[in-house]
Amino acid sequence: MTITVRQMTESDKEAWDTYVFKHHQGTFCHRAGWKQVISQGAKQKCPYLLAEDAGKIVGVLPLVQRKSLLFGNASISSMFAVYGGPLADTDEVYNKLDAAAWGLTETARAGSMEYRSIKARHNDNSQWVIEKDVAATFHKLLKSGEDEILLDIPRKQRAVVRKGLKAGLTCCWDKDVDTFYALYAESVRNLGTPVFPKPLFQEFVHEFADDVEIQVIRTPNGEAVASLMSFYHGDWVLPYYAGGSPAARKYAAHDYMYFQLMIRAAEQGKTMFDFGRSKIGTGPYNFKKNWGFAPIPLEYETRLAPGVEKPELNPTNKKFELMVKLWKKLPLSVATLLGPSISRHLG
Repeated sequence: MTITVRQMTESDKEAWDTYVFKHHQGTFCHRAGWKQVISQGAKQKCPYLLAEDAGKIVGVLPLVQRKSLLFGNASISSMFAVYGGPLADTDEVYNKLDAAAWGLTETARAGSMEYRSIKARHNDNSQWVIEKDVAATFHKLLKSGEDEILLDIPRKQRAVVRKGLKAGLTCCWDKDVDTFYALYAESVRNLGTPVFPKPLFQEFVHEFADDVEIQVIRTPNGEAVASLMSFYHGDWVLPYYAGGSPAARKYAAHDYMYFQLMIRAAEQGKTMFDFGRSKIGTGPYNFKKNWGFAPIPLEYETRLAPGVEKPELNPTNKKFELMVKLWKKLPLSVATLLGPSISRHLG
């Protein structure tokens, strides 16, 4: 074997995605379209790496290079994604991709390189820090019909879903990015988190087309109270970005929204529901367990240059406690205006 590693070009996208779909660890987050989404929607550099043997792809690595005075430089596989890290045919290919990615990291004068792995590969390597017992993802088989899906939800959570079903809510599927973004921006402001740039979501819709769903949940009087952007990948459906107003809780709108997504996904032949990542012990983590999903621990892994400490850029970090409190108090218009310039480095 003569394995070479180079950066992906536009003409490689179809072959890249074919490889991702065939690889047993391939996810929606590994798909080539993310390069366009992140580079255009968040203005980050994306040197996506592919490994070849005699012109045949034998490995891929979606890489994003964050360059920020405030948060530091880092390579991440992949920013804004729940999953990441290389996919490869053999250990030799994995090692080649690791080396190429670290070379780019050093050239960019970044002190860390993060793989958002479900299962870490570098447990016995002192250069890597493995993050365990911090976050989990949630996967579950979808039942095939509305009644079966409802009965598969644990009893207490099913009662909440029934409340939403009786509230006269409606669910629209018209890719309304504007309404989605307004609800998402309000929701993350209320959590004390800067909102992601709107172009990021516009790029998702443009790049992934039929593999993107946007739901808007409205009350009987037509008020939009909850919204969700979800992705399809093979047999999988991934609810990804959710937002809502304070009124959503009164109507059990979020519960109704996820139930409607399950029904729609099953109608389209999807068999796996991926509820995504949550920090262990948080409200979202417990919410997903209440739906009958068993947590799958994530093992994100970070390679560090000598003398560099692992970055901790999340809202639960005590260093950001004051910022979170202040952000919650900002007028929504101000938070929506200022948030994207900060959050494009935090995905």
